[in-house]
Order: sequence, then C-alpha cells, then structure tokens
Amino acid sequence: MGGIGSGRRYQGGKDTTGDMRSLDVRKLQREGSLKPGRVYWLKWSRYGKEVASIQIRTEADRVILDYRTRRNGGDWQPMEYPIYLEWTDCNLGGRRAWFLCPAVGCGRRVAILYGGALFACRHCHKLNYECQRETDYDRAARRADRIREKLGWEAGILNLPGGKPKGMHWRTFRQLKAQHDALVGVSLDGMAKRLGLIDRRLLDLQDNF
Repeated sequence: MGGIGSGRRYQGGKDTTGDMRSLDVRKLQREGSLKPGRVYWLKWSRYGKEVASIQIRTEADRVILDYRTRRNGGDWQPMEYPIYLEWTDCNLGGRRAWFLCPAVGCGRRVAILYGGALFACRHCHKLNYECQRETDYDRAARRADRIREKLGWEAGILNLPGGKPKGMHWRTFRQLKAQHDALVGVSLDGMAKRLGLIDRRLLDLQDNF
C-alpha cells in the first residue's frame, strides 16, 4: 500500500481544497474507473516524484480505498474502508455518480472527497475553496509553480528557471515558459504592491509616536 499524508498546510487559517489530495468521482466515471471488479492504483506526484498512492477496488455500489497514513512522522497505520456511490439521472440521458461522504454522521452526496487520514467531504475537513482566500498574486504564483512542476524545475517562483525537459517539443516549452514568466510578473508585482502598502502603514505608525 502506498503512503498518504494529511495534505499540505497553508500558512495561517484554514486549509483550502487545493491544499489537500482529492478524489473526483466525475473523473473516475469518465475514465471508466467505477466499473465493478476493477483494481487499480491512484498516485499523486509533486515535481515529478511520486509522493502518495492508494489502491482502489470497485464493486457495484461502492469503491474500497486501501492505503497507509501517518501523522507528524509517527508510525504508518493501514486504512481500508468503503465509499458508497449514489447515481442520479442526467437531464440529457445517462447517469451521474456521486460519492457519499464516509465520515461518521455525514453521508453528504459530493463529487470530490479530500484526504487527510480519511477521505471525506470539504465540510467535514472544514476546508475553504482556494478562491475564498487567495489573492491574485498568490493565485498567479501557484499557477506558475504548476508550470514549473510540468517543466521539472525547482519549486518556487524566486528560483531560477531551468531548461527544456527532455522529449518536450520546443514550441510547447516556449509556450509554457511564456505563461510562466507572465504569471511570475503578475505575482511579483502584486507582492511588491503589498509590501509597499505594509511599508506605508509602518511609516504612518511611526509618525504617530
């Protein structure tokens, strides 16, 4: 079984949905991964390296998750439990799958579950949506970091850019680099304005003493 942690922590305040690894039932349905009798691994990677994985087994009305988890560097603990599915009819035909949150006392019908030690809905994990807390320049930095991950570059927009990954077409590389550079510009400009605002507030405070 692959190990999974309790998500990445955002500094200050609540975690957001983007801080946590997630299971999206819509994606699994599109890929045919909800068909009964399937066994497969779902993996997460960061900067080209695998950081977590879970085994999923599918049955007629549920999927079973099998993985390990630990807290604060403690011992690994095995986790195996079902997540029940519910199906609703679509207006244009066909059926749509939903997860029923497995947290005790919940059972909400949701499209996405977030893990933690337990995969549960946003409400049970007390998560905000990213857009509820992110500034424009935070969002730009996060998007730039995603491009850096695709390119295999070191994380962090203040680090130097790397080169073209082996096997990537030059046209694709140039497009991604241009997007990255534009996002970095937006983020740095926003941070500079924010720091300028803080500096002005400090000067105002000094003037009052």
